[in-house]
Amino acid sequence: MFIQPKVYTKPSKAYEARAYDGNIEILRCQQKIPQDNSPLMEALGLPALSGLRIASSSSYRHGKERSLSHKSMCCLTSFEPPSLKIGRSSGARRKKCRIIRMVAETDDYDLKQMRDMAAARKRWDSLIREGKVKVLTPREAGYAIQLSGKTLLDVRPSIEHDKARVKGSRWIPIFEVDNNLDAGTVSRKFTNFMMGGWWSGAPTLNYNKQFLSKVEEDFTKEADLIVACQKGLRSLAACELLYNSGYRSLFWVQGGLEAAEEEDLAREGPQPLKFAGIGGISEFLGWTDQQRAAAAREGWGYRLVFSARLLGLVVLADALFIGAQQVGQYLQELRSH
Repeated sequence: MFIQPKVYTKPSKAYEARAYDGNIEILRCQQKIPQDNSPLMEALGLPALSGLRIASSSSYRHGKERSLSHKSMCCLTSFEPPSLKIGRSSGARRKKCRIIRMVAETDDYDLKQMRDMAAARKRWDSLIREGKVKVLTPREAGYAIQLSGKTLLDVRPSIEHDKARVKGSRWIPIFEVDNNLDAGTVSRKFTNFMMGGWWSGAPTLNYNKQFLSKVEEDFTKEADLIVACQKGLRSLAACELLYNSGYRSLFWVQGGLEAAEEEDLAREGPQPLKFAGIGGISEFLGWTDQQRAAAAREGWGYRLVFSARLLGLVVLADALFIGAQQVGQYLQELRSH
């Protein structure tokens, strides 16, 4: 049984959803996606997006279907394909249509996000190439702060700033941790967690609408500002906003504070500047690049701490498994009596 295709069109692409013989095919047209944008998305606090390849109806019919995005696959595997039998309720069919539409809209958001990132990178490269924003290494930034009294503007979110910060810096985040509990934010938090947030500890961030106003309160348009974030990308976004607002003496810390050595900048806070951007299970187990580099310097004493943590997790998992078995047996005995 074949159902007339429904096409959802937007200004730049079209989605076609076909349901036939118990199968659902989502065809994406007119788009090509870069394979890996994980470093950029992670640096901006957004969830990494898996590669997406275009699927054609002819290849699908010959069993050569291409892969959808991770979000699309999760949505498609969360329900059974419709059988489309005669007599099926109209409510169930409407539900399937809503799910298909949700898949298309989610993929549309991913594509828009990726296009926006690519356009932003071009603008930022132009700012540096034309000399509108000067480039400093972390060590050069430290010299400028000490010798000429320039101010370092820290635009990182609070979760990174609280771990480590440059002494005497001014903190005004361009993105801040999103603590709202509305349906949209909860959905974004869940998606971020499932797509790697549990491992990296990257929080869900939201643009700080008061960023420019707070900078203008503290600094005149003639002030020399050294702008820094953790990895160097959010600070570029801040430089663009500041330049468009009239600031003409801007300096960008290349590589961010993560590229700084301990002797480069005077630090405050409980952790080294390199460790301010890590978190999640990877930090707990010591499996980040920063912690591996520290382990190579510190030796076996440093590594034993994280080995003990890993062993503790294994023991805890075993204890929970055995406990669950015991509870299951106990409940089964109660039913039998």
